[in-house]
Amino acid sequence: MESFQPLLNDPIATSRVNTPSPPQVAIDLSALFYSLLFPSTQLNGTANELEKSVFRRVEAALASPQAIAERVLKLPAQIASLDKKLADENTDIKTLLALIEQDPVLSVEVLKLCNSPLFKRSEKEITSLQLALVQLGREQVRRFVTTAMMRKVIEVKPIYFRRFGSQIWRHSMQVAYLASELTDENPDSAFLLGLLHDVGKIAIFKLLLEAFKQAEPGEQPCSSLFSQVMTAKSLSLSSLLAGSWELPTLFESELSRLAVVDSKPAGGLAELIWRANLISECSMLLEANKLKPEQLGRLLFDAGLDLETFEELHQKLVQF
Repeated sequence: MESFQPLLNDPIATSRVNTPSPPQVAIDLSALFYSLLFPSTQLNGTANELEKSVFRRVEAALASPQAIAERVLKLPAQIASLDKKLADENTDIKTLLALIEQDPVLSVEVLKLCNSPLFKRSEKEITSLQLALVQLGREQVRRFVTTAMMRKVIEVKPIYFRRFGSQIWRHSMQVAYLASELTDENPDSAFLLGLLHDVGKIAIFKLLLEAFKQAEPGEQPCSSLFSQVMTAKSLSLSSLLAGSWELPTLFESELSRLAVVDSKPAGGLAELIWRANLISECSMLLEANKLKPEQLGRLLFDAGLDLETFEELHQKLVQF
């Protein structure tokens, strides 16, 4: 937060950011965010054997995403059916409760989300799923159920890489939240798409963990090329995984539009996720003191966002 305060306290700087002007120098936000995911990595230009192994695995994954969906990043079988029932107004509350309570871990995770500072509606704690459905409504509970299930997919267990998994999960949660807040059209689909947009990164990272088993001791991903692959190829893989998981075609098509490198999608959910992603990455980098005020100004220009609005969103995002 220290890097943010001078910008807010300097009226000249604030005026400069609040008055959008064309960016003078392109900013590689993806590279900055990659440095946040792997803070100890010093990037160079040459791919090592570990990275080459991962590249081969990624190309194979893009050619056969179904194999990745079944072996590397399996979507919980009940997520699609449960989400469909939660979306159906004709499904009664008793049936919904029975379905959710079949998974005790899921029930606990949903209640945690209900009582988290960001989503809590009142001072009174929600102690049961039935109370959650009554107080929050099925739409909000639907988002919480989807969130809890997706967390199982994104979980990264090796202790040395938990930071990566936790940062990607936090980012996905932020993008989902922003996407649902920034639209009045189909916020539930926007929320789920926000959760899904980075599953390709998780798939590639899990392929990296497999490659580590055959790598030389101490070998790490450290080339700028790997950073680019993690960014560009992951979005294509996210789209293909959505198709392999047999989710509604809307998700695969919008993620596919999002995967066009160096191009801002025009309209639809893809543009919404693009903006939410940019805001979240800016917020997380700013929180980690890895974003300069002038860089923030140019990125907000790209997102069509003024500083005051960003500040309000940033204060909410740091709670995740």
